[in-house]
Amino acid sequence: MDQNTIAAISTPMGEGAIAIVRLSGKDAVLIADRVFKGSRPLNEVESHTIHYGHLIDSKTSEIVEEVMVSVLRAPRTFTREDVVEINCHGGLVSVNRVLELVLTNGAQLAEPGEFTKRAFLNGRIDLSQAEAVIDLIRSKTDRAMNVALNQMEGRLSTLIRSLRQTLIETVAHVEVNIDYPEYDAEEMTQQLLLEKTTAVRDEINQLIVTSKQGKILREGLATAIVGRPNVGKSSLLNSLVQENKAIVTNIPGTTRDVLEEYVNVRGVPLKLIDTAGIRATEDVVEKIGVERSRKILKEADLILLVLNYAEQLTEEDEALLKAANEQETIVIVNKTDLDEKINLSKVKELVGHAPIITTSLLNEEGIDQLEEAIANLFFSGDVEAQDMTYVSNSRHIALLEQAKGAIEEAIFALESDLPIDMAQIDITRTWELLGEIIGDTVSESLINQLFSQFCLGK
Repeated sequence: MDQNTIAAISTPMGEGAIAIVRLSGKDAVLIADRVFKGSRPLNEVESHTIHYGHLIDSKTSEIVEEVMVSVLRAPRTFTREDVVEINCHGGLVSVNRVLELVLTNGAQLAEPGEFTKRAFLNGRIDLSQAEAVIDLIRSKTDRAMNVALNQMEGRLSTLIRSLRQTLIETVAHVEVNIDYPEYDAEEMTQQLLLEKTTAVRDEINQLIVTSKQGKILREGLATAIVGRPNVGKSSLLNSLVQENKAIVTNIPGTTRDVLEEYVNVRGVPLKLIDTAGIRATEDVVEKIGVERSRKILKEADLILLVLNYAEQLTEEDEALLKAANEQETIVIVNKTDLDEKINLSKVKELVGHAPIITTSLLNEEGIDQLEEAIANLFFSGDVEAQDMTYVSNSRHIALLEQAKGAIEEAIFALESDLPIDMAQIDITRTWELLGEIIGDTVSESLINQLFSQFCLGK
């Protein structure tokens, strides 16, 4: 790792009360001292203190900004290097002038995610904790944020390290008994080895089982609102978002394209997709929208299928019900404020076990029941993020799947009475795969790729 001192703007660009320029590296305090004028030089102040003063351009003796400067000395910092944070006035011109000043005085512009990368390389956090930083920044609900916080605090890391320790101790016992059969050590019988590998397999499997929920919390649930024109799809979108994002009229075919919006439903982030009404049409623009709707219908994690309470089921309704029956679906029978004409018994017959919710979106009735049905469908209604260790990262999930396959190969070898050293190969492979999750066994190119996804200044 380069020993240069890096700097970047660590707050969002735009107008605000304050903005922060962060420096990290062995010369962070020295560089800040070159441009800062306060009651005392920064190299004389105590660590973890903040100081009022001005930034001065030494070439022109011009005051650049009025600032508060925090000094944090290694190793008690995020990067385990000396860190200086310059708090200046918010605004594009102000914060950019501050950044330019420190860059011209010896700092180097940080790469995306370089502060977090240094925290990882300096042993402050492991790779799974580093990846949780970006999950925390991108969290869309409280529950998603709790998952990221738990991972940042090392809950997943602790579990993975425990599993790896069990595996490495098992391998060590096997090697002792293979290489030194006369050595007075506990004999690692196949039955004991089978018990340990099975216990690790069960723990890995539990993480994989909860990963579906974890991934939903991290990435959101792709939720398609589908149905014939004028059944209330856009009204449903507006009700869930709680503002008028979609045009609502009594004219069929108003929505001709796909509208997307994120919404928090009882801690579950939904990426709502309001599709064009699916029907036969000669309108060229509407036809394109209908085709997009059909494609989204196949790719969605959840389908909210809207029917009209005041109309009889049509062939298009029945076709949609049958198509949606292959995926997670909630059927919404809307417009209960009108006279009933739909055959609800027929609807129940067609949807099988899918929940059916009746609503009057005009009167704002039934939304609470719909939100409860969504929470129950994916989280059994009562699962909280802090109750268990969730795996939400796609890279972690893929590695867990591979680790499960490797440990199952070891279990198969043991159950088939193959020599113990045959199972040892798969146990070692499992240990390596779990190590990739926390960064103990990972390539430099992967590290660079992961941290390139971070924003500047983090």
